[in-house]
Amino acid sequence: MKIISTNIAEPVTFNWNGKEETTGIFKKPTNQPIYLTKNDIKGDEVTDRVHHGGEFKACYMFSAEEYPYWKNLYPNLNWSWGMFGENLTVSDFNENEVFLGDVYKIGHATVRVSQYREPCYKLGHKFENQHVIKQFIQHGFGGTYLSVIEEGTVSVNDEFKLLERPEHRISVAQLFQLVYAKKKDQDLLKIAIQSPAIPAKKRALLGGYLKN
Repeated sequence: MKIISTNIAEPVTFNWNGKEETTGIFKKPTNQPIYLTKNDIKGDEVTDRVHHGGEFKACYMFSAEEYPYWKNLYPNLNWSWGMFGENLTVSDFNENEVFLGDVYKIGHATVRVSQYREPCYKLGHKFENQHVIKQFIQHGFGGTYLSVIEEGTVSVNDEFKLLERPEHRISVAQLFQLVYAKKKDQDLLKIAIQSPAIPAKKRALLGGYLKN
């Protein structure tokens, strides 16, 4: 895997149901390296600290190979890297072959694959169609958040070097699909709820689907 775009955002304000809201989802490519901290990306807008940023959502990455699928569905949008609100647009990112808890070295930073993406109405606002949320879930490839173990700069063309992989594995794609599946795979659930790469509240939520 390799970074092909680093993306950050300025705050953007919009009206939602008669209320003014601010978002950092409008990421744009930057020509400069970005600095990954343990809570966020330096210089990047994170308005809603309850649902974004922090230990398990410090950085969000998305696959460049998913862009053609979405461009075909929404050809009239103004497309650029960062369209899904990702900080890192990554090539050769196969979500079936990257696993929850994987540890990678990228540039000067060390990261761990962590929290799954939960699309919200702000993605719908950006795509000018709230139906995109359902489409995003049904498509089954949501990218992944990263925890930052060692802070540092990352740049375009930096490659991901795998340092560590858990013995019991659930892929990024499997985790995303598991979260939204009506019938949840019990073996995958057991792996997910035992992973410290997911926050305790989310593990407890998933644990509620385990059958006795």
